[in-house]
Amino acid sequence: MSQVSSEDFAQIKDAVHEFIRTRVVPREREIADTDAIPDDIRQAAKDIGLFGYAIPQEWGGLGLDLTQDVELAMEFGYTALALRSMFGTNNGIAGQVLVNFGTDEQKGQWLEGIASGDVVASFALTEPGAGSNPAGLRTKAVQQDDGDWVIDGAKCFITNAALSNLLVTFARVRPADENGPGIGAFLIPTDTPGVTVAEHDEKMGQQGAWTSDVHYDGVRVPASALVGGDVDSGYKAAMTSLARGRVHIAALSVGSAQRALDESLRHAAVTTQGGTPIGDFQLVQAHLADMQTGIMAGRALVRDAAAKYVSGEDRRISPSVAKVFCTEMVGQVADKAVQIHGGSGYMREMTVERIYRDVRLLRLYEGTSEIQRLIIGGGLVRQAKKAAKG
Repeated sequence: MSQVSSEDFAQIKDAVHEFIRTRVVPREREIADTDAIPDDIRQAAKDIGLFGYAIPQEWGGLGLDLTQDVELAMEFGYTALALRSMFGTNNGIAGQVLVNFGTDEQKGQWLEGIASGDVVASFALTEPGAGSNPAGLRTKAVQQDDGDWVIDGAKCFITNAALSNLLVTFARVRPADENGPGIGAFLIPTDTPGVTVAEHDEKMGQQGAWTSDVHYDGVRVPASALVGGDVDSGYKAAMTSLARGRVHIAALSVGSAQRALDESLRHAAVTTQGGTPIGDFQLVQAHLADMQTGIMAGRALVRDAAAKYVSGEDRRISPSVAKVFCTEMVGQVADKAVQIHGGSGYMREMTVERIYRDVRLLRLYEGTSEIQRLIIGGGLVRQAKKAAKG
């Protein structure tokens, strides 16, 4: 159950809607050109609780559950995706590791700062040879005689690393065996000796959302830095956080698709060819119809997957179904939006051009479309085998 009533949530959603439409949308070009979120927008996001909306109230967050989270995500998707990225790791993949797997001491140390936005947490899982499937993890953690852990390795594409105070770092403790995958999660303050965060990457899109390489060279942390105090909880923590995050990314995709459609409708209503508004042409209407159909299907799917996640009915297949459908859908919608805009849709000053580049990443992070299909297909076959055995 959520800690927030539907009446209270309606007010939160209205405030977020207003904030995005009046404060962020007019400054999208500034965000893209400066490759940064303006300080006043960051502060405003902190003030309305966006850094901790999915953190429980006992730790200073708003305590929204996933069914409410996705409603906000559809609002976040309506503008530059860098906005959501700024606080996404706190509420999502990094913060949820602590919420669901941290010890009471670890939660007490970090969650209030994460919820307020005074602490930015990053989820340091991806490596050059271990992306959507963390089984290939090579970053190593070795426990010393005094109980401390020493961590060596490298991560890549780590969101908010250059701005972070805390790196939720996944490392191999031992080879996978019958006891588990041997992957632990460690809470490593970014200023720990031996941690180096590289300059942020230059990306195709999502300017203002910073990702960086992170290097660990003999990084020593105490035994209390191991999430949950258990060397085998790391892999489960990663998988659980990623499954929840997949529903969130699906909702974000719906928001971006809606913006692309709205921009296309405005353009089609006023732009003329041969004196006729292009929205009167049936082939343009067909594009708009396909866009609307995908968005409505995606919105319904996201809400269904979120409800199943919260109830516990399905926390594996449904998140992957929602992510693969919605992220592929928004790619198609963005492509049609550029097509409807014609040559102007290829120009940097047009919103649909930015959306086209921004949404391409959604099919890659938090598990590629290919990985989602393997999760869905493999899960269905396992269920069928189980049913066949009776």
